[in-house]
Amino acid sequence: MSSRSTLKHGLEHVRELLGIPHRGQHGGEPWVASVGGLLGIAIVVAVTQAMLGTEAAVFVVPSLGAAAVIVFAAPHSQFAQPWPLLAGNMLSALVGVLCQLVIPEPTLAGAAAVGGAIGVMHLARCIHPPGGATALAAVVGGPAIHELGFAYALYPVGLNCLILAAAAALFNYPFPWRRYPASLTHYAPLPPGRGGSGYPRPSDDQVREAMDELNVVIDVSPEELRQVIHHAMSIAQRNADSLLPQVKAGHFYCNDRPGQQWSVRQIIDEHRSANPDQDIVIYRVVAGKGLNRTGSCTRLEFARWVGSEFRPRRKPS
Repeated sequence: MSSRSTLKHGLEHVRELLGIPHRGQHGGEPWVASVGGLLGIAIVVAVTQAMLGTEAAVFVVPSLGAAAVIVFAAPHSQFAQPWPLLAGNMLSALVGVLCQLVIPEPTLAGAAAVGGAIGVMHLARCIHPPGGATALAAVVGGPAIHELGFAYALYPVGLNCLILAAAAALFNYPFPWRRYPASLTHYAPLPPGRGGSGYPRPSDDQVREAMDELNVVIDVSPEELRQVIHHAMSIAQRNADSLLPQVKAGHFYCNDRPGQQWSVRQIIDEHRSANPDQDIVIYRVVAGKGLNRTGSCTRLEFARWVGSEFRPRRKPS
């Protein structure tokens, strides 16, 4: 291995270790996310300051700022969906208030609030990372927050989460590829006849089953992961199809399979269409399995069957 290859391999290993993505977001995605986050958090800050005052807002708003990053920068993240956003923050707020009331030592109360919030979010299936900060703010937020008691979970936390979710839904709606919630997203239909001929396309339930069997945590929904799988299979099939031979009328082709599966076909006629891949070819089996049988299929299907072009030996004159 050359020094350049060694260096490239080493850098690739470091990239994977650090979790650096292969590519960033495409097009104007960073600008859309930034503007959305600006508008969403501006509304939240204004509401919180009006309700609690500037001093208390300093402790409440940071967790919602983190929530805004997730909701606007990764609107299809599992962590960003309405249930994790609302329930994750509100349940964490309740845990934080409870810890502040029953544990007199602030450091221990804060640690218990964050740990308890994580456990409750797991049980309720509403994991939302900023929920830990929401729980902690209930302990360290000072008298203005402590006086609210358990109402802290309703306002400002619950109200601000509703505002943030509504802002995300309205702001992202004009962009079909990043609509919020993720269930409103519309994907371009896959081209017909693509998607990998060797394997069937998995359903949402099958994707969920695979995730359960592998015990993996993936920060996208099974539905969106299925779309990614389908498109990846389509791209792989398209790339494979681009390497297929150009089959022509009168030529002989072999499937190159072993034993009794071996077969040779000759294209004896063809009917052209606007899309060359969809031309109809008529063939006759001239050797091997199915000898003397005739059949027809699209040019693309025939090319996928071909292993190599077959050149029969000429009979001596």
